[in-house]
Amino acid sequence: MPETNTAVSQTDNLRPMVHAALFVALISVGAFIAIPIGPVPIVLQNMFVLLAGLLLGPVWGTACVAVYLLVGMAGLPVFAGGTSGIGKLFGPTGGYLLGYLPAVLVTGALSRFLGKTGFRDILAMIAGSAVLYSIGVPWLKLAFSLSWGQAVSMGLAPFLLGDAVKLAGAVIIAKKIRPLLKE
Repeated sequence: MPETNTAVSQTDNLRPMVHAALFVALISVGAFIAIPIGPVPIVLQNMFVLLAGLLLGPVWGTACVAVYLLVGMAGLPVFAGGTSGIGKLFGPTGGYLLGYLPAVLVTGALSRFLGKTGFRDILAMIAGSAVLYSIGVPWLKLAFSLSWGQAVSMGLAPFLLGDAVKLAGAVIIAKKIRPLLKE
């Protein structure tokens, strides 16, 4: 009987790692779909980052985003538009990339704390998005020596409508996928 318990515990440990690896891939694919509208492109990365927080929770969600960032910094073309390298962290999108870590952590923690319903998922993702923009916009301001108004008009305002659509999509996806994941 001890062998069965060992097999079960190995499966229990493997499952979240596989889910995290799948989210690394999804975040990477979301980065390839990039619409350049200025120094910060429209991408699907942020939807998958926030979705990772909802579905994987704060620990595994943060782990998968950390792996994604490390893979991109190591040179694999997983950042927006198929770019890579540590230099991306020092450019206009660096604050958004680094902001993914606390954004997924906040989204995952709030999702666990508030409960997993559509409305509560939206609240958790709005909070995660607020964290993301609170890091990304000031970083953009510093990277380009912009005024606050310019930074907000280039790094926040153009993305709000699209983010609302992505958050709605993420809620639908989370509702469909949650029953398939064992937590």
